[in-house]
Amino acid sequence: MLAGALGSEQRAQPGAPDSESAPARRLPKRSIGIPRDVCDNAPPMTDIARSTMPASSDHDSTAAGSVSIRADLRNLAIVAHVDHGKTTLVDAMLRQTGTFRANQAVVDRVLDSGDLEREKGITILAKQTTIDHAGIRLNIVDTPGHADFGGEVERSLLMVDSVLLLVDAAEGPLPQTRYVLQKAMARHLPVVVAINKIDRSDARPSEVLDEIYELFMDLGADEHQIEFPVVYTNAKLGTATRSLDDPGSDLAPLLDLLVEVTPPPSFVEGHPLQLLVTNLSANEYVGRMAVGRIWNGRIRIGQRITVLREEADDTAGSVEPGRVVTISGTVTALQTAHGIDRVDIAEAGPGDIVSVAGLPEVTIGDTLTDPSDPRPLPRLDVDAPTLSMTFGVNTSPLSGREGKFVTSRQIKARLDRETLGNVSIEVRPTESGDTFEVRGRGELQLAVLIEQMRREGFELTASRPEVLLRTVDDEIQEPYERITIDIPPDYIGAVQEALAARKGRLDQMTTDADGRVRMEFVLPVRGLIGYRGQLLTDTRGTALLHQIGEGYGPWAGEVTHRTNGVLVADRTGVSNAFGLFNLEERGELFIGAGEEVYEGMIIGECSRSGDMNVNATKAKQLTNIRTHSHDESLRLTPPRPLTLESAIEFIATDELVEVTPQSIRLRKRSLAEHQRRRERGREDGSRPTEGYSA
Repeated sequence: MLAGALGSEQRAQPGAPDSESAPARRLPKRSIGIPRDVCDNAPPMTDIARSTMPASSDHDSTAAGSVSIRADLRNLAIVAHVDHGKTTLVDAMLRQTGTFRANQAVVDRVLDSGDLEREKGITILAKQTTIDHAGIRLNIVDTPGHADFGGEVERSLLMVDSVLLLVDAAEGPLPQTRYVLQKAMARHLPVVVAINKIDRSDARPSEVLDEIYELFMDLGADEHQIEFPVVYTNAKLGTATRSLDDPGSDLAPLLDLLVEVTPPPSFVEGHPLQLLVTNLSANEYVGRMAVGRIWNGRIRIGQRITVLREEADDTAGSVEPGRVVTISGTVTALQTAHGIDRVDIAEAGPGDIVSVAGLPEVTIGDTLTDPSDPRPLPRLDVDAPTLSMTFGVNTSPLSGREGKFVTSRQIKARLDRETLGNVSIEVRPTESGDTFEVRGRGELQLAVLIEQMRREGFELTASRPEVLLRTVDDEIQEPYERITIDIPPDYIGAVQEALAARKGRLDQMTTDADGRVRMEFVLPVRGLIGYRGQLLTDTRGTALLHQIGEGYGPWAGEVTHRTNGVLVADRTGVSNAFGLFNLEERGELFIGAGEEVYEGMIIGECSRSGDMNVNATKAKQLTNIRTHSHDESLRLTPPRPLTLESAIEFIATDELVEVTPQSIRLRKRSLAEHQRRRERGREDGSRPTEGYSA
């Protein structure tokens, strides 16, 4: 058993109780920051019940002063399902409010500043920007739309007082829409609904609005939350209107509505500083910077600040668990957002979202307070990880040729740096000093981390994702996902057959106005691993798949993964066209001629079950009858291209993905053939037998 955030956890094992029941429990929470019992001795921030503000616990609040508001400021977040137009809408807001010069060249989706974000067309990191409208400054947080990056959404909602929920006028509410709305309603944040892309030929805004009302009722909205205001937008053209009969000319109706609905920040006069850290950034001049919202008090350059933190137990036993330590420092730099830029300021007050330098040890969840009167805020809770992968040192014969960072020390330092700014990632040691267990929300989140490390010059190996199980009342439970698949009606049978083998249960099926079918399934996370590629193959690339966590449920039994074996190179050398031509009838190849291979490297997918050891370096014997010139007539089928996501989905438990700055290869964990035979023999409980070769 691995003790951790999920309670009693263990690896997936065969022979567990079989059950087809739907999941019954939600995901567990992980807490980051000051413990609740420490907060119980802290005074409240305000004596008015404000659900949008993190609540401290009971203390004499009258001594702090009266409650005031800042009428010149609003804090809000834009949330939506992936690709519903959040970042495009922010672009239009920035242009129409004069943030950019008239002659300034600005790229589309300006907030998606990362290379990966632009390539994939999704938002990965939450980002803050500001706009001015009618004399009021709006702090806008653009959040990710993919479920794997839900940790960014959870932290962003702790800095804002309202939410702008964007829904596609054709697609309607999708799984991530439900997720972000559920988080916003849990904090009782006011919601403004914007139905976007009303210019689409298949737009159905009236039906989508009805679906949104149904979603609110499903999530248990009260009488105040169900009366949400609605605005119709076209983010691409930069227009908004309150009525479909009156086409808009700009975004003024939307901005006016946001100012009206979003409560102004409230604070207690004379209250000491309270700044909850929800993100971290780095500056090459001042070092680590804590990003968060000021709930009470003021902060300025040169001010003394402190952090109260509960120390966790360490393996050496040198730290007493539960001991509260104090970390103090001086504010050396203070920044806030101005448009899309970060600007230095001398002082900030309640409601401002700022970046503070001066405490190198600060982490997400800490509260920056006044040393003379420290009043920490409650801890920050986020959903716990559901998947784990093993990252390790690249031990192949080709290691060290392309990367700059190849040692376990460098990989560990990079992973530790990632956990500082990403609270939904966990890194744990393994029995081997060369490998580390990395836990996250989903395949995409972990694949993005690997891709970022690859582009930074790292070489590493990654294993197949495995689910994190837990035991509740002597019952093994595993995480489930709710997926929505949008397909043409011709492929309903193929999709149902494939998901039935993966323990999927059809929950709902509807037909859209354009004839496409939308199917909702609930299935174990294990069943979703490796399914995206099969879905695109079964539907000829016409399917759309969206997913969201459904919680934990009973173990569903064995799940079918990959039925075919692989072609494994049996020697080191350079692949030859003659050898590959003879292997094409054995399966589909991943490599072409002239590529370096080594023993244990996977060069293709076998057409039958079971692995096959092959010689990809075999060359034609040259005689006076058979000449080398005849090789020019050999025409090889183009190899299947391997992306990082497809490679992670493809591999089995005894295989690894080798990642370098320029290459992605597949390999066996044990490179030598005799070692693999010995391991198979131990697993089968019999003496190792000879495999077959080609």
